[in-house]
Amino acid sequence: MEKIVFRVIIVAGVCCLSTKHVHIQRSLSWADARKFCQANFINLSPLTSQLEEQVFRDTVGEEGIRGWIGLYWDQVNSSWKWSGGDIFSSWTDIYKDMNSDDKLPANNLPTANNIWWTRNKWISLDGTSTHWFFCLNLTVVQQEKTWEEALEHCNENHSNFTSLLSKTENLLAMNEINKTGINEPVWIGLRYLGDRWLWLNGDPLVYQAWSQGGDQDQLCPVTRRCGALTKNGTWENRDCQEKLPFICA
Repeated sequence: MEKIVFRVIIVAGVCCLSTKHVHIQRSLSWADARKFCQANFINLSPLTSQLEEQVFRDTVGEEGIRGWIGLYWDQVNSSWKWSGGDIFSSWTDIYKDMNSDDKLPANNLPTANNIWWTRNKWISLDGTSTHWFFCLNLTVVQQEKTWEEALEHCNENHSNFTSLLSKTENLLAMNEINKTGINEPVWIGLRYLGDRWLWLNGDPLVYQAWSQGGDQDQLCPVTRRCGALTKNGTWENRDCQEKLPFICA
């Protein structure tokens, strides 16, 4: 709780606090915006698929909101990459409903290597120009609780249990766990209900990170019906009455 209070005090110009994505109404270069997000939240927001962008749009809401996101041109590896995360190559998915003129310019433009998001299109800009920006907001709570108790804590003090919609979000959450020194798994908003696993907040379960060849009980669990993220980035199904740290969004 102290961490959240600290954030509220120091982060002037914040819109949509206590959500998974926070709009910072402060003009910074892309590099300085990333430093700000890393110091006060997790990182610049990743939007690695149409699903993730739709969840993002639903979170930030208003028309006219725009700003830096976490995508940049990695000159060393000659590829677009998400800050703290995975390589990005899904231009076809992102621009499916857009005119070809709205697509990013050629990758060989060295001064246009960071991405500025608007509701209508993504624009590559010189990263030294200053703009508002978006941060991914996840909080690791080290107090150990059952899954239901953790859910109640997240609902009362934050927004919800977190969902992890992509490899990049999963990596960023894993890195945040490792920063705290936690060695045990942490609860996430993943639950087995009826005959399937689902995100409690209603987000579609598309990306999955179950351990390779994992436990057969995960396919049709009897008692271990709650999902947890390990420090290695894999998911495990655990007994919901077990007391573990957890992640809120």
